[in-house]
Amino acid sequence: MSEAGREREGGLVPFLPSALAEAVAADWVLEFSCCCLCRYFVEECEAEFRRWRDVAQAVSNGFSKVTMHQKKMVYICQLLIRIAEGKRLECHFENDTTISPLESALSFWTLLEREESKLNTLHEEIRRLIQIQVVAVYMEKGYYKEAAEVLERLFTDSESHKPLRMKLAAIVKSKDPYVPLLQSFSYSLLLSKVKSYVKLFLKENRTNFLLQAATKQVESEGGEVRVLQNKTLNVKEERENNLEAKQRPPSKKGCRTSSVQRLKNLKNVEERGDDLPCSRRRQPWTYEEDKKLKSGVREFGVGNWTKILIHGDFNNRTSVMLKDRWRTLCKIK
Repeated sequence: MSEAGREREGGLVPFLPSALAEAVAADWVLEFSCCCLCRYFVEECEAEFRRWRDVAQAVSNGFSKVTMHQKKMVYICQLLIRIAEGKRLECHFENDTTISPLESALSFWTLLEREESKLNTLHEEIRRLIQIQVVAVYMEKGYYKEAAEVLERLFTDSESHKPLRMKLAAIVKSKDPYVPLLQSFSYSLLLSKVKSYVKLFLKENRTNFLLQAATKQVESEGGEVRVLQNKTLNVKEERENNLEAKQRPPSKKGCRTSSVQRLKNLKNVEERGDDLPCSRRRQPWTYEEDKKLKSGVREFGVGNWTKILIHGDFNNRTSVMLKDRWRTLCKIK
């Protein structure tokens, strides 16, 4: 686009390098959709929750690589989506159709706990409630055989939470879904505890998501460029801003000076070219990437490409790329 084409009302239309703009936008959309998902989960707005669920799923699947910052948000989104469908046994999130929504939610809760700097009582309460409700939902539907099978999967280590395992085993054997233990650790209590966790997450993330995402992305490009707020402008920027203000006629939109300088910095990033991530050129698969893909399939199963992508250090890949590569590897065999 020409310089004249970018002029609007005496200013400039913001210009960003395409790859950088895409990365910043995707990071922001994930963060924003995660917070919307949390909010509507707490407020029990089903229609809005489903709307942002679809957005979060689409953004998560589109990442070529998930950063440490993004992992927690991806896990929270996947957890809430599964908790919301917890009583619908016909709803499947895993390639293995015997895995119920709540059992799948438990796997993401385990991943989420690993990202926490410090675990507290609330974490343990939520874990215990999910474990109990995984069994309780099967029993409420009359699937006692499946309840016994899932109990074996939940407690593979006989010494882990042994008292709880023994109590649940006795309940399954009695085939009574209305015993005091299941009533005390109800599904409504699980929802209440998860909402408490979500509220804490929202409280910790009440910030300007777009500015945060842009700052993190630009800093990751080598540390030479920084998205700065007005208060942190250095002497050189102030000198250039003053010169620009003198050359431009008075305008009600004089506050754009700092934005113009930031856009200049971002334009420099584009000119460096090699520093930009996510090259669009076709990238051949390496032997190491194939090994990581096979290892991920062994750990998480065929079809769980998002999980495999999150845990594998792949070079600018997407979950769709992983699926296509796996098909190719199967044909080679």
